[in-house]
Amino acid sequence: GRALPRAMSILIGNVTAARDGLRRLDGQPDYNRVWTGTELHAGTPEHATMCEVRDIMAGRGLFASIDIHNNTGLNPHYGVVNRLDPAILHLALLFSRTVVWFRGPPGSQTAAFSPLCPSVAVECGKPGNAANEAQAARFIEACLHLAEFPTHPVREHDIDLYHTVATVKMPPDVSFGFGDPQAAVDFDPALDHMNFRELQAGAVFGRAQAQTRLDVRDEGGRDVSATFFEIVDGVLRLRRPSMPAMLTLDARVVRQDCLCYLMERVPFDLVRAAAAQAILAG
Repeated sequence: GRALPRAMSILIGNVTAARDGLRRLDGQPDYNRVWTGTELHAGTPEHATMCEVRDIMAGRGLFASIDIHNNTGLNPHYGVVNRLDPAILHLALLFSRTVVWFRGPPGSQTAAFSPLCPSVAVECGKPGNAANEAQAARFIEACLHLAEFPTHPVREHDIDLYHTVATVKMPPDVSFGFGDPQAAVDFDPALDHMNFRELQAGAVFGRAQAQTRLDVRDEGGRDVSATFFEIVDGVLRLRRPSMPAMLTLDARVVRQDCLCYLMERVPFDLVRAAAAQAILAG
């Protein structure tokens, strides 16, 4: 019986997969890869539905778009943006000071809505944790009560900003496990404890058979496997400093989505440049 401070529209995602605690069921597309701009899922019924949703919302005078996610690894609360506009960063900071700038892959809700309004995805940790639910609720409440976005740029000391430079996947024909010496790649059973840790070159991810390769792609889809990983004497190591995110021990999620993302800190000069550009555009 209480009026909301502003209008709110809610889209609930893949309920059939969520019922089983999964991101998606086998045979389904990833519901966060079917939005406007997707190439992989263009022409699917899910893509048509999400395009319709975007068109409906575009006609309603959007203030902000927020995409609320759980994840399967040990991750802090953080926001994901695909542009460095001040309004988008201010929106992300309502959730957490940890923000990841990620410009791919196409077809995500955040990418679909960012041309229309400030848009962010928020990673709320594992499901079933009351503290994670409370953090999401506080963020929604803050968004509802925000009258307008601040016009000043975000301050460097208020944000921990990272850029996703590569996505790490397992090739379909490569076996892997977490504490499975028979697998082609045997990852450290505590691998997800590396999330959001700034790792140095030489950090060990596990053991791997000679000539085994991970599928590591940069934002442009280029193969950068040899740039980031090497196998020396059967040990899989990082070749350059990186910070992983979304490392998970859930083999099904690894197959359906990815093993992790690799990130680097964003030089704050890029944020200042984006703020100046936004002022000129405004």
